[in-house]
Amino acid sequence: MSHPAPGHVSATTPARRERAEPERAEHERAEVERTELARTAHADAWEQHGRLRAEAGGAVAELPGVRLMASGLPYAQWNNGDVTDPGLVDVDAVRAWYARLDVPWGLRVPAGAPWPHGRLLFRKRLMLLHAADLVRAPAVPGLVVRAATPDDLDVVARVDATAFDGDAAVEAAWMRPLLVSERATVAVAELDGRPVGTASCLRTDGRAGPAAYLAGVAVLPEARRRGVAAAVSGWLLDRAVAAGARVAHLHPDSDLAARVYARLGFTEVDGLDVYVEVA
Repeated sequence: MSHPAPGHVSATTPARRERAEPERAEHERAEVERTELARTAHADAWEQHGRLRAEAGGAVAELPGVRLMASGLPYAQWNNGDVTDPGLVDVDAVRAWYARLDVPWGLRVPAGAPWPHGRLLFRKRLMLLHAADLVRAPAVPGLVVRAATPDDLDVVARVDATAFDGDAAVEAAWMRPLLVSERATVAVAELDGRPVGTASCLRTDGRAGPAAYLAGVAVLPEARRRGVAAAVSGWLLDRAVAAGARVAHLHPDSDLAARVYARLGFTEVDGLDVYVEVA
């Protein structure tokens, strides 16, 4: 039977565990900071959505423990608040604010936080990217990505509605302000001259600092698994970083999408629980 050499410290000894504790604590602190940064940037972006839609009934407000926005559109997914401190939120005050605007609404709460109001709809995943970690997407033969103009509204809405099984008229109402805002860039991806993909990037400079919100990455079914989503996302992110964004964030809707974004340099953080029927 062999014995450790004199002075040998086993991997399971208290000394080794004590040395590992500071590293573990530092890792946990970094994860908390990344999560808070992503959630703050997310709230900044949705506040910006409310502001750029002011002429169409959009609005923003901040009440204790929650940041609120409304788009002016009659769909709950586009009228919502980001809860920053569940213990401070006066739900009656939130209800009253949305009642004045006469729109359906929901709330996003830090994942796992106690929240007794309304119905939990789903958990929204979040991913974060620091600008220095951005990885260039591989080129796709025959693919050209360009900035959309207001004249492309029908094309963007059609591709988006087809990709997500939605209504083109509804998508057009959401996309129209993005096509004319200096804060936003909407991209159209054309494969061999035919539009097959779209996505948007909204730039903010709020509490999270200069940030870019990548959203609405849509690819027609026949053009999927060819690198189009990564290419159009990378094109938008390159422009956002060049314009000064220090971080980018998004919410993947599937494991497949999360893997695409991970290859661009994004990492996943704790997300948000989405509640509806709070009124």
